[in-house]
Parts: sequence; C-alpha cells; structure tokens
Amino acid sequence: MRRTVFNEDHEAFRETLRAFIEAEVVPVYDEWFAAGQAPRDFYYKLGELGVFGISVPEEFGGAGLETHKFEAVLYEETSRAGVNFGGSGVHVLLALPYIKMLATDEQKKRYLPKFVTGEEMWAIAMTEPGTGSDLAGMKTTSKLSEDGTHYVLNGAKTFITGGVHADKVIVCARTAAPTAEDRRHGISLFAVDTKSEGYSVGRKLDKLGLRTSDTAELAFVDVKVPVEDLLGEENKGFYYLGHNLASERWGIAFGAYAQAKAAVRFAKQYVQERTVFGKPVAHFQNTKFELAACQAEVDAAEAVADRALEALDAGELTPAEAASAKLFCTEVAHRVIDRCLQLHGGYGYMNEYPIARLYADNRVNRIYGGTSEIMKTIIAKDMGL
Repeated sequence: MRRTVFNEDHEAFRETLRAFIEAEVVPVYDEWFAAGQAPRDFYYKLGELGVFGISVPEEFGGAGLETHKFEAVLYEETSRAGVNFGGSGVHVLLALPYIKMLATDEQKKRYLPKFVTGEEMWAIAMTEPGTGSDLAGMKTTSKLSEDGTHYVLNGAKTFITGGVHADKVIVCARTAAPTAEDRRHGISLFAVDTKSEGYSVGRKLDKLGLRTSDTAELAFVDVKVPVEDLLGEENKGFYYLGHNLASERWGIAFGAYAQAKAAVRFAKQYVQERTVFGKPVAHFQNTKFELAACQAEVDAAEAVADRALEALDAGELTPAEAASAKLFCTEVAHRVIDRCLQLHGGYGYMNEYPIARLYADNRVNRIYGGTSEIMKTIIAKDMGL
C-alpha cells in the first residue's frame, strides 16, 4: 500500500536521521544499555541535529513547523535500528506541548531557546506512588507563600522518564483541595528547576525494558518555585493534562506500530540467514505463514497510526480516536513482536539480538499513557455505553 502521509522533506529528514543513528548511536548503544541511560552530552547532539526544535517557533530558535510527522519519522527510524534516544522523547512529545500551550511570552523567552539546543532537558512529573492512573488522587502540594513571591512544593513522584538528566520538570501539584463535586479541582502545573534546594532525584528505576531511558523517583521538600514559573492558571491543571493526552497517546500508538514493523524486519532477516535441518528457516511453510500474518497486522496498524497522525496534525484527533489508535496499535505490536521473537528460537531470548530488547521495550506501551483497560473505558463511553 502506498503511503501518503510523508513528503520529500520528511524523507530527507529520514535519510539524515538514519545516517546519524548509524554513526552516533548504533556503535555505542550496547554501552548505553549496560549503563541504563543515554549520556547527557548525547542530547546536545540531538539539539544540533534540530530534533528538539522542529515545532518550536522560529523566534525561539526552532523551525516553526506545526506537524508531528517528523516525530513519526523518528519513531520509525529508531525502531528500525533497534535503538531509542533515551529520555529525549518526553522532552519533545510530552513537555513541549505544555510549554507552547501554557507559557507566557516571557516564559517562552526563558525556556525555549535552551530547550531547542538541549542545554535544558525537560521532563514531566504526574504519577505518584500509590496513585497510578488516578491523577486526581495526587497528594503533592504547592502552597503560595505569605508574601506571594513563590510557591512551596512538597511531595513525591515516581516513574518519571528523563528524571535523572532533567534540568526542568513540569510538576503537577495540588494548590487547592478537591471539592465534593469535582475531585480533579485544585491541580496546577509548575516549571521546576532541578537545581532548586529541596529537590532531589531518588532511585534510578531498574526497568524491564527501555533500559537506555532514565526513569527516576523524585522528591520535593519545601522547594521554592517562583510564581513566574506557574504554567497556565492555578487549579486548572487537570484540564491541561487532559488536553494533551490525545497527542501523547498518538505517540505511543505510532511508536508501537513502528516497533511491530521493525520486528518483522528483524525476523525476516534472521530466518533468511539461520539454517536448520540443512535449510533456511525461511524455507518452512510455518515461517512464511507466521511472517505473512504479522505483515498483515502491521499493514493494518500502519493505516490506523497514519490516520491518527493526519487527524492530529489537523487538530481533529478526539480523545476516543486517540484511545482507539493506542489500544489497537499496542495490542498489534504485542502479538507481532511475540511471534517474531518465537521465530528466532532461543536466540530471541538473548539481549544481543534486537528482537529481545524490542520485546521488553514494547511491554510498557499497554500501560503508560493510560492502560489498555482505560482505553477501552474511554472508547466504550464514546459509544454511549
């Protein structure tokens, strides 16, 4: 099937990105994997490449392109190579939309130039120990000081991707108690400097997958946050979080599709090279049928992911559509990657093979950004059920 989502500019970016990955990432990726994170200076290289500034307005050093299609190319190329760019995905996919949507002109002048270069890496801290997907149940607080010059932040967050290397973190905290009518009331967003006194990074979490993406626990003890670093209005944070969930879930959906596509590529290459009983594994009918079935599923996921991408760029992707795309693409990726690993036999269980790392990396797609069960709830509600 001929795709129509990408043009010559996107394909030129693809070529540049593919060459960059082969030169700067693939040769050292095993070292990153062993260390459990990408090195901090790698993000400066991404800044130089222009990855961070694609949709940042030109006046702040970006390219000013209002599209997610270059991000889509990045998902495809990193998956194709069996690598990822550490915690940098959160920097662009999650943090940037909040800055663009909520920051004042003065804040953008302070934040965005360093964002583009990688001088300041951003993360976002929503999840807390014990709350999981129930964001309305968060207990982290931010109280306005008596003189009105700053907020005092106290609490803890967990599962914060990019949390080890982050220079700025968008922290969700309660500035008012929930009401009887609305548990979601009273949440606000703050751009917190990680060098602030009382801010600390706890454990770098030991994850099943995404080993090169630094994920941490964060703690705040009487952290002073200047009032100038409140993002948007007080107590409207839950609304802001909901506003950006569609783009986040599209990103997970597209990334999952790209992983499934890469899995078929890895499996096809392996079965053509591996010989058993005197014949290539690709010679056997079961191998052909398994890969054919996987390819058909990838084709369907690609169509869903592309459709969601076009809707997102047009500003028309609804929460239910984003949930549907995430549910479908992540479930397809789960099935396809598992079957492609099976075709590798025992070698598929070895981390030296990209299919093994891909298997572990993919598992979280059905959890973060809202579990598959939550996606089904959203879809069912949209159906009137």
